[in-house]
Amino acid sequence: MLCDFHIHTSFSADSRSLPETQADAAADLGMKEICITDHHDPGSESMSRLHYILDIPSYLSGIRKLSEKYQGIIQIRTGIELGLMLKEQETLTELVRSLPVDFILGSSHFTDGYDIYDRAYYEGKTEKEAYSRYFESTLERIRVLDCFDSLAHLDCILRYGPNKNKNYRPADYMDIIDEILKLLIARGKALECNTAGYKYGLGHLHPHEEILRRYRELGGELLTVGSDGHRPEEIGKEFIRAESILKACGFRYYTVYRNRRPVFLKLDD
Repeated sequence: MLCDFHIHTSFSADSRSLPETQADAAADLGMKEICITDHHDPGSESMSRLHYILDIPSYLSGIRKLSEKYQGIIQIRTGIELGLMLKEQETLTELVRSLPVDFILGSSHFTDGYDIYDRAYYEGKTEKEAYSRYFESTLERIRVLDCFDSLAHLDCILRYGPNKNKNYRPADYMDIIDEILKLLIARGKALECNTAGYKYGLGHLHPHEEILRRYRELGGELLTVGSDGHRPEEIGKEFIRAESILKACGFRYYTVYRNRRPVFLKLDD
């Protein structure tokens, strides 16, 4: 079973699942290793219905105790999902400088002062304009910010658009997406394969298989896999399907992180 490196617990504002419940779900699936990656989005307080701000000391202590409790059952890594925003560059840089975690996911949850969940972001824009601006802002952020190991759910905006992915064709945005992928490769950053697209009714991974295939064609090798699970039944969801798709895209390995360093594991393991 693939290792799930995108899991949320009750430390996150958007999950009520206890860390032990999430760990039990992963262990029951036969996973050997997982990473808890709860949300921390500095600067989000005025832009979201939820405050995605972690009590970092309590979080680190809680996951450390969880790891100790499950020793010999499942390896639990400590991670964090950081919201990438240019206005928070100094805060993010300072935080990461001494943050004792194994893995950092970088996410774009907010664009131009709006939560992409918020209907107001889409008002006055065509779908193409709204989605293009999201991809452009992601590119702007990763050009400047170096505070993450893997870029999470690259096209997650599809979850929240008025028509979701009904009219979505990755080729329509590939000029921007190509630049994102090339920059990740040049910077030694991973791309996440996030299976939650199925949970949201999109019928495909985040990012879309065409983007995963393009990443591999460009020479991308660093690839993390995560369920984005907020509930125990979501842990490892659609991993068998994801493994098959990744192989079809040309991948033979995926990546886990230990002490912020990538480790390659065979997809067949």
